[in-house]
Amino acid sequence: MARKAGEPLVMEEVEVAPPKAWEVRIKILCTSLCHSDVTFWKTPAGPASFFPRIFGHEAAGVVESVGENVEEVKGGDLVLPIFQRNCGECRDCKSEKGNACSKFPVQFYEGMPRDGTSRFTDMNGEIVHHFFGVSSFAEYTVVDISQVVKMSLEIPIDKACLLSCGVTTGVGAACKFARVEEGSVVAIFGLGAVGLAVAEGARLCKASRIIGVDLNPEKFEIGKKFGITDFVNPTSCGEKSVSQVIQEMTDGGADYCFECIGLASLMADAFNSSRQGGGKTVVLGVEMHGSPLSINAYEILRGRTVMGCLFGGLKPKSDISSFAKMYLDHELNLDGFITHEVSFKDINQAFDLLLQGKSLRCIIWMDNISNGK
Repeated sequence: MARKAGEPLVMEEVEVAPPKAWEVRIKILCTSLCHSDVTFWKTPAGPASFFPRIFGHEAAGVVESVGENVEEVKGGDLVLPIFQRNCGECRDCKSEKGNACSKFPVQFYEGMPRDGTSRFTDMNGEIVHHFFGVSSFAEYTVVDISQVVKMSLEIPIDKACLLSCGVTTGVGAACKFARVEEGSVVAIFGLGAVGLAVAEGARLCKASRIIGVDLNPEKFEIGKKFGITDFVNPTSCGEKSVSQVIQEMTDGGADYCFECIGLASLMADAFNSSRQGGGKTVVLGVEMHGSPLSINAYEILRGRTVMGCLFGGLKPKSDISSFAKMYLDHELNLDGFITHEVSFKDINQAFDLLLQGKSLRCIIWMDNISNGK
């Protein structure tokens, strides 16, 4: 768990309470580290900052026990705990327009979605806070049934894990939310795991050009595996802005621009790189600095749009299974995202690798690696 912001995680015994009604207790098999974990781990204060806390929200596990009223999963089922809620009953869950869940809006950052309380206590009886309703950096966790997706046993556990956040977010944003058309030009700002997943989605949609924008020149070779065709390093643009370079190389701008970092200035760059008369900018990065997005209102009148989405605009319970099938059918590249694997006791190595820019996804096995698969 994380005792204080920015400090290495510590291994401690905690008591994980039995699941209450509508809840599922899950034995985590493997988990992975996402930039969102690192962002909130670094944040010492604010409305969403709580310590001590068990982070982690990208994982795969098996159902250990269920509370009352839980019927869609049972003990032994392979499941993914998902931060995006999907009750399946509210107006928004039934709508095709998005993937919000109005029954469980994000209001309890530190606990369970129905009452805000925690299912974790340390050995002194003190409350340990949840993260995104998942908290997968633990051998067992308790998750609301609205955040649990049952998976087929056909898919390897580590590949299933990737579908619980980052990869699904990027691929979904390109394929379902933006609906990239065949032959279109796509520009992606930030080639971390989410950005490369957008590239993978754009490749699946048969985009003609996929431009990656990143400060790390090594990302071009990595990106080629996911469909990146062109690369722009902002430090190599001379006196021109990134948007000017993209406007010139695309004869007027990209059809689709995706911002995958979480900086308002980069969101503006992405918008200005889009094509007049229909260019779409999709914001996927989480802006944690409170900076407003500043764009020229006249450009909106000229047909450009800017949109944002969480979890790629997907409804977890109905959409994730289709991505699993795509992987099993050798269409979706998941293997390429896994760059490192460590045991749970070495979880801080995963943080070091991500902070140093050396990993896309590091799979963290709860048992030793040789027994994890």
